[in-house]
Amino acid sequence: MFTLKQRETFTQDIKKSRFIAHAAPVASEDEAKAFIAEVSDPSANHNCWAWRIGQAYRFSDDGEPSGTAGKPMLQAIDGQALDGAVAVVTRFFGGILLGSGGLVRAYGGTAATCLRAAEKVEIIPRTLVRFGCGFSDLALVRSRLLGVPDLRVEKEEFGAEGAWLDVAVPVAEAETVIRMVTDLTSGRAQIDTGD
Repeated sequence: MFTLKQRETFTQDIKKSRFIAHAAPVASEDEAKAFIAEVSDPSANHNCWAWRIGQAYRFSDDGEPSGTAGKPMLQAIDGQALDGAVAVVTRFFGGILLGSGGLVRAYGGTAATCLRAAEKVEIIPRTLVRFGCGFSDLALVRSRLLGVPDLRVEKEEFGAEGAWLDVAVPVAEAETVIRMVTDLTSGRAQIDTGD
């Protein structure tokens, strides 16, 4: 699975109607709604949209015939294996009716072209692991953790004896990273996997 790295836009004219697509990465339904509200143009005839975040998804035809706009846009998101993505296609009507098939191609195609042009990043499943270690081990543990690809130190809490590091570890590397920290500290590190 992939998500978008940043916002993207694309514009095309189809039979005198102007279609403007906006796409962005989102992490929640509220972010998706905020993006839709931000880029929708109240002077346009239609502002159709679709988003997917994990198993949750929504779409809207915004007055176009049912199934001709939002659903093809969602299919464009799914067809490119995207997650955490929202797309909005704004239509300024040019006076020529496109018919149901034409609308499906126009909305789905405009969204798909916009999404294809966007830079994507792979979604890497991560698990949260807390490492507690004394100050004598901290610098070495931290530097080795930062050398693990796709690992993120989410939070550091310091106390009188040392620190707790909340680390988002790629699921595939979790056992290896835990073993590495255990070996580096000769078993002194406290490890909490949330189990």
